[in-house]
Amino acid sequence: MSDARARTAGSAAPQDPGRLAQWIAAYASDKKAIELVELDLRGVLGYTDYFVICSGNTDRQTKAIHDGIHEGLKKEHQLLPRKVEGLSEARWILMDYLDVIVHVFTPEAREYYRLEQLWGEAPRRAVGSRPGNANAAQTRGVT
Repeated sequence: MSDARARTAGSAAPQDPGRLAQWIAAYASDKKAIELVELDLRGVLGYTDYFVICSGNTDRQTKAIHDGIHEGLKKEHQLLPRKVEGLSEARWILMDYLDVIVHVFTPEAREYYRLEQLWGEAPRRAVGSRPGNANAAQTRGVT
């Protein structure tokens, strides 16, 4: 990935996409996201390296997950998404951080679109709930 491609909107320096995916997963976990999965799409897709996919039980929770990811990356890492879609309806919120694309679904929308099945050949990592914020902060690189 070129340096220009690796730069996320608002970032002063290139980020490691794998680490960015971990930070995003940690912020989502902090907001009680369920069925949290990272898909490693390097070598599968040309336009991104990772998908982070998760669900919230309600539209309100999907918005809270979005807000937690957005605010955490902005405040702690000076990163902003290049684009956000679906926030008004909140059934499927897409956040484009270039090398990492975040999908936050309601359970019904996730079942309907089945992204994990579409990209079934991609390596995946299920992200369990993290006990307490201290562990999630370590994942984000915060001391």
